[in-house]
Amino acid sequence: MNPYSIPPLVSIIAFSGLAILIGVRNGTSRVGRLFLPLCFLGAVLNADIFLIFNVSSPSTALWITRTGHVFTVFLIPAYIHFFHAYLHVQKRAWLIPFAYGYAVCLMALAPTPLLIAGVIRHPFGFFGLAGPLYPLVGIGAGAAIAYVMTLLHRAIKKEHRRLQRNRLRFVSAGFGFLGLVVGGNVLTGFGVALYPPGGFSFLPLAVFAYGLFRHDLLDMGLLFRRSLIYSTATALLTAGYALAVTLAEQVLKGFHFAGSFWAPVFFFLFVTVVFGPLRTRIQALLDLFFKKRQTAYQQTLLTVSRTIATVLDQDRIAGELLNTVADALGVDRCALYLSRSDGSGQALFAARPGADGPVFPIRANDLCELVDYLATEKIACREDAVVGPETKTPRTVRLALAAVDAAIALPLVFQARLSGFVLLGEKGSGDSFSPRDLSLLETLASQSAVAVENARAYKVIAEMNRGLEATVRARTAELESALAEKERSQELLIRSESLAAIGQLVAGTAHELNNPLTSVKSLLQSTIEDLTEWDGLQPPDNDLIEDLNFADRELSRARDIVASLLGLSRQTQTYAEAVDLTTVVRHALRVLGNLAKGGGIRIVENLDSDLPRIQGNFANLGQVVLNIVKNALQAAGGQGTVIVATRHDRSAGQVVFTCVDSGPGIDLAVRQDIFKPFFTTKAVGDGTGLGLYICHEILARHGGRILLIDAPDTTFEIRLPVAS
Repeated sequence: MNPYSIPPLVSIIAFSGLAILIGVRNGTSRVGRLFLPLCFLGAVLNADIFLIFNVSSPSTALWITRTGHVFTVFLIPAYIHFFHAYLHVQKRAWLIPFAYGYAVCLMALAPTPLLIAGVIRHPFGFFGLAGPLYPLVGIGAGAAIAYVMTLLHRAIKKEHRRLQRNRLRFVSAGFGFLGLVVGGNVLTGFGVALYPPGGFSFLPLAVFAYGLFRHDLLDMGLLFRRSLIYSTATALLTAGYALAVTLAEQVLKGFHFAGSFWAPVFFFLFVTVVFGPLRTRIQALLDLFFKKRQTAYQQTLLTVSRTIATVLDQDRIAGELLNTVADALGVDRCALYLSRSDGSGQALFAARPGADGPVFPIRANDLCELVDYLATEKIACREDAVVGPETKTPRTVRLALAAVDAAIALPLVFQARLSGFVLLGEKGSGDSFSPRDLSLLETLASQSAVAVENARAYKVIAEMNRGLEATVRARTAELESALAEKERSQELLIRSESLAAIGQLVAGTAHELNNPLTSVKSLLQSTIEDLTEWDGLQPPDNDLIEDLNFADRELSRARDIVASLLGLSRQTQTYAEAVDLTTVVRHALRVLGNLAKGGGIRIVENLDSDLPRIQGNFANLGQVVLNIVKNALQAAGGQGTVIVATRHDRSAGQVVFTCVDSGPGIDLAVRQDIFKPFFTTKAVGDGTGLGLYICHEILARHGGRILLIDAPDTTFEIRLPVAS
């Protein structure tokens, strides 16, 4: 292969790559449809150069050249047609059909010597020699280039938007300069020994491709991405490697070294030592570049998030949002619009004006168009059309953005409702907004929408609080009085329930006391008679002494029962007594003894006599034990058993009282209700439903708790903390 044919080969690859890219991404648009023929014709032009550089027959080179010109003469009208569409030129529409007619005439002349008289061999290879009418090609190409460059110059001068001005500059430097390069082939056609400039078409194409990816020149959403840059760098390195191999082959083909064993070894070492580390180094530099940008974006988000998450003032949130956007993205101006409180639309809330005038010249109809779109779609809209790879802003909305001289409208959406939006001007650098920029903006918008709504809610609540403060102050005294009354009522309820429980046991206790007192009275009468008849000479018999001892024991039992009643019925307010829980249980069992005997129920006592003391109220704790044991006796039935026990749980630092009865148990459906006030499973008139509720309240005051444990038998467990 002729080494001079490498530049046109690279140009063919560049034109083909652009054509495929445009065809896939934007081939359906008018500009995209017109761009594809330009790429095709550019590829044909360079294919012509590539082929005639690599043939050895002049006749074959002539045939290739004439055939190529059948197509390449249409570069003139295609060039004009593309820029008319790209620059939205409405005037001089007649010029396009005229240019195509001119190209058709040249196409008819292309196979004849009138256009291409023959070929001439230059040091770089064969090239077509101009015929008598070949100047028509030069005139057409020169006129088209001059016309297009004039259009671009006027458009750049007229355009006030930085982004669009930059895009036009890249188009001018890329495809505009491409016309000059391709048109330079005319000089070589006239016999000048000048390498055909059109072979270097890949150079202006590279400039155009950079602008395509940097500024999205054709509105395809093709902005810089890491994967794209990696692929491009890899492709360039591969092309460089191929070029180096080709050149080395051409240089070394006359030497014996080219066919020896060492040639592939040399190329392998060349790739390993040069291209491998070079590729790794380039990738590392790209990673470092993207990492720095990503770190900067993350730091911006973190700073703003921390600020607006803790601020409940709309002015500060708006200022932080606008300053962050302006500083992080370098936009020249931005403004925040928020929904009016009465729901009548959006109003300007805060703005950061640019250096060259007002913020945005908003008109009512333009604002309505934007608001309707943002409220419906809830996505950002851009004046340069592309929001994402598959999402485009409608033309009417783009025109509305252009009318207000804004580059982006960013919605603030809260709970699927538009609560406001941000208008952004262009970047000061004139660059386009990248996907990473949009990601930052959308994240900021999402966080700001929540922060703004929180600030609004806080403001409403603050106003309500200010209005309610007087009412609250007026009601505070009433509430405090009601609370004190509630505490007194609850205290009286516990006290009355305690007395009621003692009262219910009085009859049984009286019967319990009546038995020992009757026995004592009978024995005392018998003893009095014996003492009356005693002559004093002989000592009293043993039966008399036994009777007196028995009377003493019965009186002691009666005294203990009365003491238990007195202890359990004491009405004190202190909760700081040192209480022995086992003693409390024994007092309760003593009072309930007659109830157990009358029902034929056996009480089993497993009481720990060495329990540590607890801080509490003896009478209130006695009421708890009375209620639980009494319920167990009633549930146990005629021949049941009730087991009461106390123990010390050292690991938990608590004393524990358990009561187990052999009754039918408590239905699972009502277990969650047994501690509620006025809930009872007893028949009407047999219970108030306050017993277990009061037990729960008393234990809560002692820092304890009562539990119903799932077991074969109904088990209530009380846990109270040991006094420290």
